Amino acid sequence: MKIFISYPPLESTKGVPLLSQNRQFQWFNNPTYIYPMVPAYAATLLKENDFEVFWDDAIAGEKSYKEWIEKVKREKPDVIAIETKTPVVKMHWEIIKDLKNISSNDWDLTTVLMGDHVTALPEESMQNSLVDFILSGGDYDFLLLNLCNTLREGLSRENSHLGVGKPWTIDHRLSTKLEPGIWYRQNGDIKNTGPFQLNHDLNTLPFIDRYLTRWDFYNEKNGNYKRLPGTYTMAGRDCWWGRCTFCSWTTTYPGKHYRARSPQKMLDEIGILIKRFKVKEIFDDSGTFPIGEWLREFCEGMIKRGYNKKIHIGCNMRLNALKQEDYSLMARAGFRFILYGLESANQETLDRLNKNLTVKEIIEGVRMAKKAGLSPHITVMTGYPWETREDAENTIKLAKEMFRKGYVDTLQATIVVPYPGTAMFKDAEKNGWIKTKDWDRYDMRESVWESPVGTKDVMRFTQELYKSFLSPQFITRKLLSIRNMDDIKFIYRAARKRSEERRVGKECRFR
Repeated sequence: MKIFISYPPLESTKGVPLLSQNRQFQWFNNPTYIYPMVPAYAATLLKENDFEVFWDDAIAGEKSYKEWIEKVKREKPDVIAIETKTPVVKMHWEIIKDLKNISSNDWDLTTVLMGDHVTALPEESMQNSLVDFILSGGDYDFLLLNLCNTLREGLSRENSHLGVGKPWTIDHRLSTKLEPGIWYRQNGDIKNTGPFQLNHDLNTLPFIDRYLTRWDFYNEKNGNYKRLPGTYTMAGRDCWWGRCTFCSWTTTYPGKHYRARSPQKMLDEIGILIKRFKVKEIFDDSGTFPIGEWLREFCEGMIKRGYNKKIHIGCNMRLNALKQEDYSLMARAGFRFILYGLESANQETLDRLNKNLTVKEIIEGVRMAKKAGLSPHITVMTGYPWETREDAENTIKLAKEMFRKGYVDTLQATIVVPYPGTAMFKDAEKNGWIKTKDWDRYDMRESVWESPVGTKDVMRFTQELYKSFLSPQFITRKLLSIRNMDDIKFIYRAARKRSEERRVGKECRFR
């Protein structure tokens, strides 16, 4: 069987879609390409189980839609699996319709959707598109392997009541072989195998085949890297707190199911990245990097193996998770960049977001990281329905103060969006705040819910947040920090990217 792991081109006047492995979607004119870790594991698993796998990221590959369709017609894959998100799910429905039309008289094509939006609303996509299967939950690498193994055993066909294409209808015998969390069609009815389960052992995963998954697509155009080439790892799925009301990945990875690969497995992979791929910087895309004994063992292993002298590491972290000795150990182990979800400087907002965080802990967390020699990066959101202009100004004030003191190096500012499946979306529905359910508009270009601060002011606040680091003290420190050509190149790339972010009034969020 021939399997495509696909990111079809999404042609739009809005720009380039930042879709892969991202917790909150945006369109971008100056593209950032994030290595899709879970789909990359899926491709590697399928290859190791004797499937013919094509890595088909036509967005990062910068292909046109016409070029992509021609490739599909030429290669005739048996399965096309697509990761989707709220602002582009309707576009993916139309793409699946195109795929069914071009394949209906030529070959049997099975389509699969996966990701946080279809986990939150699986029946919606089954009803509104010709998709054959939906994989819910975050372990869609394991689920895609299970599905393809089942498909290989044999399925029957029948015409759909939707009238176009030939969606699969799976018989009862084979449906029992599907793991929990898979939606399918049976004799015209939409069925599923029950709630998804996050019980797969991450240590059984092979190391990602980075040649198969075109790691070169993602090793430069990413603002998280100071030294090139860079790449991604994923130690855990996904955040051990996993309760923030706004995070779309709490839909796919509830915090109580947090799992991590062993420190030994991570160290072995880093050794391969250094030796075989000459990687100079890693960003780990776990929602929050593992802490406690796991972190200590990992850091000590980095130092013992000498990897700390060969590579830099960045990661996501919670502001109140670590002590000064932890940050100091991380710095010795090769960590450089540390990303925090600050979100707001108002305690009421932090409480409503279920951040389990205080404003005092925000300041103390970034202070300790900076003292250890790390480069703290904060993410901030504006446009909460309960926040006033004064509240938003408080957040800007705190950001400016942390930049002035040298506690923070960089910042991302975005408009808050209530994504389906999140506690925030449910709360917004309950309170009547939602202005539209046109998913196309959930792309951070406007406020999609009622707020005391309108879209125009929200955009102004994001601009103000980006300006918050332009103090003489910050600029002086940045210039004095230059040590080599990597520093100069990084500042140049960052300046170009920040200029783009301010121009469109938004930034990609990795947290």
